Amino acid sequence: MLALRMPAAVAALLAAVALFSGSLSSVWAQQGSAVLFRNVRIFDGKSSTVSAPSNVLVSNKTIAKISTADIMATAQVIDGGGRVLMPGLIDAHWHAMLVRPTPAAVLAGDVGYNNLLAAAEATATLMRGFTTVRDMGGPSFGLKRAIDDDLVAGPRIYPSGAMITITGGHGDFRQLSDLPRTIGGMLSRMEQIGGSMVADSPDEVRVRAREQLMQGASQVKLTAGGGVASPFSPLDVSTFTEPELRAAVEAAENWGTYVATHAYTPVAIQRSIAAGVKCIEHGHLMDEASARLMAEKGIWLSTQPFLDLAGAAALGPAEQDKMRQVVAGTGRVYTLARKYKIKTAFGTDVLFSKALAEQQGAMLAALTHWYTPAEALAMATSTNAELLSLSGPRNPYPGKLGVVEEGALADLLLVDGNPLDNIRLVEDPTKNFVVIMKDGKIYKNGLGH
Repeated sequence: MLALRMPAAVAALLAAVALFSGSLSSVWAQQGSAVLFRNVRIFDGKSSTVSAPSNVLVSNKTIAKISTADIMATAQVIDGGGRVLMPGLIDAHWHAMLVRPTPAAVLAGDVGYNNLLAAAEATATLMRGFTTVRDMGGPSFGLKRAIDDDLVAGPRIYPSGAMITITGGHGDFRQLSDLPRTIGGMLSRMEQIGGSMVADSPDEVRVRAREQLMQGASQVKLTAGGGVASPFSPLDVSTFTEPELRAAVEAAENWGTYVATHAYTPVAIQRSIAAGVKCIEHGHLMDEASARLMAEKGIWLSTQPFLDLAGAAALGPAEQDKMRQVVAGTGRVYTLARKYKIKTAFGTDVLFSKALAEQQGAMLAALTHWYTPAEALAMATSTNAELLSLSGPRNPYPGKLGVVEEGALADLLLVDGNPLDNIRLVEDPTKNFVVIMKDGKIYKNGLGH
C-alpha cells in the first residue's frame, strides 16, 4: 500500500541500499556456498540442556548435517571453541515501521525518512540476534521485500499490513476535528500510509482484510478492544462485533491463514474466540474463564513481559495510566498461561523508542520471572516458529524455523557462553553473539575466521 501511494518510499529504499551496502559488503564477501561450525554445543530450541561437542554443516540456506564426528566438506570453517550454537531468536509481536519514529513523526513526518529509520532498525534488530519477526501492524511490505532482496540487512518479516480497527478504536489516530467521517471519503493519514484501516461493518472489514492479504499479509490483525497508545480508546471497551470479526476470519481462512486480535479484556478475548480467531495478542486483563476457554480451544496467546512504564515513555499521561493497568496484569497473564498450559508466544511490542528496542533481549530474559531459561529460550525459538506456521500457504518462508536440526533453515547464533545457564547473555548481543547467521548467510563474525 505504501509503495503504491507514496513514491517517496521507492527513493527511500534506494537510499537504504546506498546506506547499508558499504557496511555489509565486507561481511557478505566472506560467504561461500557452505559453512561448517566445528566444536559447538547445541541448544536445539527445544531441549533443557545443550549437546555434546558437535559439528554443524550449513549448505544452501539449510542445516545439512549435524554430527559429533568430523564432517568433511568444502566450506568456510568457524571454530566454535565449545561455544553454544542456538537458533536465531523470533519476536512474535513487532512493529518494524513504528519502532523509531515518534507518534507525531509517523503521522506528519517524511515517509522516505521513516523508511530509512525502519531500515536502520531492521539491521539493528538482526544484530541483536532476532532473525525473524512477526509484524503486527504497519506498512512493512516494502521493507520486507528490501530485506528478502538483500538490499537491507534485517530479519525475516511475517507481515500483517495495516491493523484493522473501528471508529474510535485502538489504531484510529484521527483527532476530533477530523470527525464526522464521510463514508467512502478521504482516508486518514494513518490509513494513507498503511498503518491502520478503519472498518465499521462486516463488509468494510472484509474489504480491508482482503486488501492486506492482496499485498502479502501472512496473517490479519484486528483490534478487538481498547489499547494503550490510541488517544480515544479506553482499555475496557469492546470494539468489533462478532459478525465483524467473523468477516475477517472468513477472509483469512479463504486465503489459508488466520486472524489475530489485539485483546486485553475477557469480553474482547471471548468474542474473538467465538468468531474463530486463532491468536490473542496481549491478554493482560484476562480472567480464569478466558484462560480456560483459550486452553480448551487451543487458542494461542502472544503476550509480552511488560514490567514497567518504559513502553509508554513517548505517550501522554492518559496513555501512561492505561499502561499501568497493563503492567499490573503482566504477572497474572503469565500465571494463568502456565496454569492452563496455554500455547504461549513471546513478543515485545516495542513502539516509538530506539532505546527500548535495544532492550529486546532483556525483555526475553525477563521471562525468567515465570519460566526457566530453557523454557524462555524455547518460547522465543521453536514455540514462536510453531505460531508462525499457522500462516499455512501464506507463509513467506516455507521451511522449519526456530530449531537446530537437519533440514531446518539456517538461522543461527553462536553464543559466547551458555544461555541456558545464564540467560542474561542475550541482553548484550554485541558482546555475546559472536556469530549471527540468517538464511545461511553470515551477517556477523566476531571470531575473525
